[in-house]
Amino acid sequence: MNFKLLGSILLIVGTSIGAGMLALPIATAQLGFMGSIILLLVCWFVMTAGAFLLLEVNLWMPSNSNLNTMARATIGPIGQIVSWLAFLLLLYSLLCAYIGGGSDLFHNLLAAAGISIPRWASSLIFTSIFGSVVYLGIKSVDYVNRGLMFVKFSAYFLLVILLMPLVSSAKLAAGQIQNITSASAMTVTITSFGYAAIVPSLRIYFAGDVRGLKKAIFIGSLIPLVCYILWDMAIMGVVPLEGIHGLGAILKSQNSTSDLVKTLSAAAAQPSVTLFAQLFTSICVLTSFLGVSLCLNDFWADALQMEKKGRNNLIINAATFLPPLVTVLFFPGVFIRAIEYAGIYCIILLILLPAWMVWVGRYRKKISNGFMVPGGKFLLVLLAVFSFVMMIKGLQG
Repeated sequence: MNFKLLGSILLIVGTSIGAGMLALPIATAQLGFMGSIILLLVCWFVMTAGAFLLLEVNLWMPSNSNLNTMARATIGPIGQIVSWLAFLLLLYSLLCAYIGGGSDLFHNLLAAAGISIPRWASSLIFTSIFGSVVYLGIKSVDYVNRGLMFVKFSAYFLLVILLMPLVSSAKLAAGQIQNITSASAMTVTITSFGYAAIVPSLRIYFAGDVRGLKKAIFIGSLIPLVCYILWDMAIMGVVPLEGIHGLGAILKSQNSTSDLVKTLSAAAAQPSVTLFAQLFTSICVLTSFLGVSLCLNDFWADALQMEKKGRNNLIINAATFLPPLVTVLFFPGVFIRAIEYAGIYCIILLILLPAWMVWVGRYRKKISNGFMVPGGKFLLVLLAVFSFVMMIKGLQG
């Protein structure tokens, strides 16, 4: 067995499947199940194309080149600034979503245990407890994440298995496919495939095995696609679209994560479904929170040129957690909206920027060599037009 290939596939899957998965059936319910499948396929295609374009550009560079280096070498300083800003805004948007969704779940778990606290207090406690794991360093994050990932995928499969017999074809047929152009649905779905930033790291891991790397990207992107389709079927087929507890109402709710768990539990009327729904949603938020927090933490340590020790570590963690925490305190129902904004930054960073870099490298600087993504100028123009249309719709939405 090729353990390097397997490990890389799992890394892509783990990067893709996170708390954004919770928002998928909520944001795409208005399309109906068939509409959500079409949207998933479209977003999978453009995000996978972007990932392969990133690989093409990265193969032009030394093996330790990151996204900023690639943008600077192809587009120049403007590309580097765009990359830097999009990366920073993406991580902060995701942290806002995860703190908002995590504190909502934490608040309701405490309420179920008979402990009543204000929602702002649950945000502070959630961020303090799990932010301390990041403060302690990558080893603590790694150990905690390993256990959480095992439980998360176990809970996912058990939950889907329990829900499938309850799926109603009438509920799946609800919604209208013409809503496929909804900004909310598009941006949330795009965010769910936002793994391509790890392509440069995977190249180092594969040590020049381009064929193995291409296989890892393709298979690693297909697994989340299948998981998302099954997840949408399970949720959309059990929870109705309309009504005060329907997916449409949850989309507009300030407590969308906890409302989804409550509605799912009521619709299924099975204690085991309630248990696995609470477990899966909570761990999805936690693993995503830890991964994004660590990434942003490392970003600030590098940007501020500080070692993660003593007072410096406090400053780095303050830069990481204070902006999203303050945002959530003032806008507590930020989960869905923050993921929508993250989708806009994903479009810039992982679709528009790769197409831009490849265009400059291939047709202006003539530095392309070796592996080339099929599609020529048509694919690059298609991705660029898609990016601009989606950014405009996302900002209008």
